[in-house]
Amino acid sequence: MEDSKSDKKGAAVKFPPPVIFLIAMALGFVLHSIYPLNMGLPIIGQYLGGVVILAALALVFYISKIFARTKTSIEPWKPTTAIISTGIYGYSRNPIYVGFCLVPVGLGLVMNSAWLLLSFIPAAFLVYVIAIKKEERYLEEKFGEEYLAYKGKVRRWL
Repeated sequence: MEDSKSDKKGAAVKFPPPVIFLIAMALGFVLHSIYPLNMGLPIIGQYLGGVVILAALALVFYISKIFARTKTSIEPWKPTTAIISTGIYGYSRNPIYVGFCLVPVGLGLVMNSAWLLLSFIPAAFLVYVIAIKKEERYLEEKFGEEYLAYKGKVRRWL
């Protein structure tokens, strides 16, 4: 295994991005408990929230299988051995983070809480600042033109 400077993420965050979403959802739940901000959804909207949560979890599971099959690390602080650019990665450079965003949206629908639904916004922003910017810089340094070409073709989120 190569142990060069480009294989070490160095400043990359060792704080798992899913934890950022969990903290944001916890704050959304606290805000909902203190000052409920119900959306007045019919029961079908709440069931739809359950479907969104299941779809998000299925997406994250599917992506973890892609990483395993490619034999590269899903953890953003570990070295990346390959750029995944096919399948769902042909549409989004960060589909796993999209999946993480869908969980609080679904939970907000299930619990009929605008606070929970909107908690994905600060979480997504923090993940961008704490993880994605560093991940992209690392991938540009490690893979150069290959990553820049991919980055030029595929959107970050959707």
